[in-house]
Amino acid sequence: MFRKTKIWTCVAEESSSMETKAEDTVTEDLAAVLDASDGATVVLVAGEMRLVAHRAVLAARSPVFGAMFRHDTLEASSGVVTISDVEGPVLRLVVGYCYKLKSPQPSSMSLQLLEAADKYGLLELKADCEKQLAARLTVENAADTAVFALRHPCPTLKSAAISFIWSNPQVFATQGWADAEREQPQETGEVNRLLDEQREELRRLPAEEKDRRLLEAAKVGAVAEVKELLTAGADVAARGGWWWTPLHYAACNGHLEVARCLVAAGAEVDARDEVQTTPLHRAAFNGCVDVMRLLLANSADPNVKNKWGWTPMHDTASNGFAEAVAVLLEAGANRRVRTHCGETALDIARQKNHLHLVDMLRLN
Repeated sequence: MFRKTKIWTCVAEESSSMETKAEDTVTEDLAAVLDASDGATVVLVAGEMRLVAHRAVLAARSPVFGAMFRHDTLEASSGVVTISDVEGPVLRLVVGYCYKLKSPQPSSMSLQLLEAADKYGLLELKADCEKQLAARLTVENAADTAVFALRHPCPTLKSAAISFIWSNPQVFATQGWADAEREQPQETGEVNRLLDEQREELRRLPAEEKDRRLLEAAKVGAVAEVKELLTAGADVAARGGWWWTPLHYAACNGHLEVARCLVAAGAEVDARDEVQTTPLHRAAFNGCVDVMRLLLANSADPNVKNKWGWTPMHDTASNGFAEAVAVLLEAGANRRVRTHCGETALDIARQKNHLHLVDMLRLN
């Protein structure tokens, strides 16, 4: 019982309670480690911080500590290990992991913790830190993270950082990237080389695969990928489900920058899908007014009819989007157009009880 209590009290922040089955298993595992040893302790010193831990636990978790305590080293003989390149709070997390086998929550120390995990051969902790950092990538920290992943072999984090930079080229305009280029030219050069490899891979893809990726990128609003795919030869007029073009997907989901990129690349603004719906229909149906303005500014027909005689005005009236109605009226949309069933947009608005549209759509 003493040993189990000692296991938890050696890390000041841990409770003696064992609340889950997993914690029970870890405790039993540590007890077995200590039963096989003399229970000797060692003092870890990092700056002003001193931590007391069991040699057997550190050696069982970390091959670096294991080698240190097995051989005739000063640390092994003195029982004191001075660690100069790991800060005290980070060392506390490392020792805590050795006892709990549970990674700490993401924090501002995640990079330093990953570096320490790499140094001491704590592979599972390192892998968890890579995943945590990959999930927290931003335009501002991507450069530092990519450089770090290259300097400390971190395949998962490297792949995530390169993919992030690929999709967010604005990283190259940040101060972080400028600093990295100046201070770590070899690593930033490697980042550029990896990005060039991805571009070359895109160019070598079959045309059908390029088109499929373009449709998917347009659907999710991945503007950087859309640009790269168009540069690599993807067809701006490619067709997906329902015979939608990339512009249909961008318009439907309100991805303005993607739509702008596609229009600049020559996308047909009045392209028809299998039911004769245009990108303007799709934008109007979802009230995506910025995309609507873009399409109308590039000569999209505000009175175009689909298979059932519905215009974009009918679509937006059906869903009650007042601003979208105003955009269409400003572009010259005809409120008198009737569907094949004889309904005007005003009729549709009344049927759906969108009474706030009645004055806008009432015929003079």
